[in-house]
Amino acid sequence: MFNDEPHVSDAVKRRVREAADALNYHPNVFAQSLVRRRSHLIGLVYEKPSASYVVELQMGVLDALLGERYRLIVIPVRSVHDNAHDVVGLLRAAALDGVVLAPPASDHPVILAQLAAAGIRFARVAPLRQLELGASTIIDDVAGARAVAAHLLALGHRDIGIVKGDPGHAASDARLSGYGQAFRAAGCEMRLDWIETGNFTLEGGTEAGARLLDRADRPTAILAQNDEMAVGVMMAARERGLSLPDDLSVAGFDDSEVSRIVWPRLTTVRQPVFDMAVAATEMLVAELEGRPGARHSHHDNQLLIRDSTVAPRSAGPGGA
Repeated sequence: MFNDEPHVSDAVKRRVREAADALNYHPNVFAQSLVRRRSHLIGLVYEKPSASYVVELQMGVLDALLGERYRLIVIPVRSVHDNAHDVVGLLRAAALDGVVLAPPASDHPVILAQLAAAGIRFARVAPLRQLELGASTIIDDVAGARAVAAHLLALGHRDIGIVKGDPGHAASDARLSGYGQAFRAAGCEMRLDWIETGNFTLEGGTEAGARLLDRADRPTAILAQNDEMAVGVMMAARERGLSLPDDLSVAGFDDSEVSRIVWPRLTTVRQPVFDMAVAATEMLVAELEGRPGARHSHHDNQLLIRDSTVAPRSAGPGGA
């Protein structure tokens, strides 16, 4: 009755609940899981993304689980690349029925292979490789990056630096590819010596921005592969007395909360992280429950032009 079995009448359910309330009885979900060999636990695996990205992921999964019998277990991993062989063992020890994988775990071949071998169902958020494996929410990182780079180029910028994310993330290469497409379409060179790595962190963005801005031929604009790094670049620019956006235009990626509260407000590419997490979780639950459903969910990104990008000054160090 406590499991909402369909063959139990509403009248019986009501009488049992009344009796349980009178006895202050609460079902033991762990004992139930031993009997049924189901834990009704779903994991969410992610690696050190920005705080707002994590919140969007978690809220999306929780929203999808409303009204379902499943509970969420959050499993942060310091480095998927360094701990890939341990992740699935951790999931098995937690006796999860299924798992939602956020990047870069959603693309890691070892994790995907071990999950399949262990028989643990999974759904993937924003994978870029082996899209045939498991349920997936799909978004075009290349197109989003191409759009934001094209925006800077259309403003007249030609001296454009780039702050890459973590080299272990497939999204980092995809976004760099999108930038390259925009440069080629504009007949411009994407200078390899103006590409720095920021590892998708605020601190990494600050350090990468400093290296770019301390050059004698500093760029007039910087593309950062997420909003956290973009804000780090802005901090490095202010430390050097630069005016934003007049001396330096900065663009990010994700449309995380920080992009909306920093000043000037950050030009960025919106990824519907909440919606993707909802869709991935719904597909996973449908599979666990044996309900028919889609295996892939496609989502659009959107270029958001705000105050952090303007046309370059006609003269000055590194000017166009």
